[in-house]
Amino acid sequence: MDTWWPLHTLLCLATLAFIITNVLHNPCRGPKPKLPPGPKPWPVIGNLHLIGHNIPHQSLHSLSQKYGEIMLLKFGTFPVIVASSTDMAKQFLKTHDAVFASRPPLSSGKYLSFNYSDMSFAPYGPSWRQARKIYMSEIFNAKSLESTEKIRAEESSNLISRLFSLSGKPVVLRDYLMRYTLLTVCRMVFSDFNEPSIVTLDELQGLLDEWFFLSGVFNIGDWVPWLDFLDLQGYVKRMKALNRKLDRFLSYVIDGRKARKTGDDQRTVKDVVDVLLQLSENQNLDVKMTSDRVKALVQNLLLGGTDTSTTTVEWTILELLKYPHVIQKAREELNRVIGRKRWVNEL
Repeated sequence: MDTWWPLHTLLCLATLAFIITNVLHNPCRGPKPKLPPGPKPWPVIGNLHLIGHNIPHQSLHSLSQKYGEIMLLKFGTFPVIVASSTDMAKQFLKTHDAVFASRPPLSSGKYLSFNYSDMSFAPYGPSWRQARKIYMSEIFNAKSLESTEKIRAEESSNLISRLFSLSGKPVVLRDYLMRYTLLTVCRMVFSDFNEPSIVTLDELQGLLDEWFFLSGVFNIGDWVPWLDFLDLQGYVKRMKALNRKLDRFLSYVIDGRKARKTGDDQRTVKDVVDVLLQLSENQNLDVKMTSDRVKALVQNLLLGGTDTSTTTVEWTILELLKYPHVIQKAREELNRVIGRKRWVNEL
């Protein structure tokens, strides 16, 4: 009988938390707001049972056929408005974009982005606007891009040489594109990436792959808060473990750079880490550039510069392979404008 007491206590606490949550989210006082139509939610899970039968966007499309172009769903205890037409999407993304610009505070943002310190998960506000300004004016300005053009040209040449050496053999193109983009971004962000480091390039790629997976998982504790402490799916544990590994790597890079700057290193061409460390000493910023913010912004560049670029090139090539006449037309235009014996360089 004694073994039932912990379970009995847990169930009582969970029930109490559920009641309190519903009272807080559904106050009786005041007039109820006029909300869009939607299916009646179940206790605890809301409408989540309606999302899992198909691919989520297909499930939402099916629901929109019944409830209209704008509808209300409950994800656990949280209301979610779904827009399913061009006109409704325009209302959210353009007409009232500032109102809906923030992302919800999810566990992935807390544990994978140094407590919402990056651009991906930061709420819309001073910190997000400052990060965007830094990227546009300090990192992606014309002078910075020109100074790293040689890096991109070298890595592009290396990629072409590797693929040429595999002529006539089956190739998993994504693997080569991933390595190419990661090497290019690492050289632009860190100036170089010499192995052995605290992590190898393959290990770093593995960490980034894990980040992409965990950033997109559906963690039940985000939507049913009183179950959060249980970590039923084990995702939070994995997020914390991944964050420790990435933090160790980024701290190693940044601390090493700080040590070099206090020595005799007088490099004239600054990379991204140099720029961010210089900004961290600026006392006039609206939001202080802490060590975690530096690491979060560097991490953003590694993530955004690898997966997005790889996926774009991969799908472009796949589409071209479907239409050989387009490839032939592009080849003829390149030969006519550039020539057969010249590299295609950045303008």
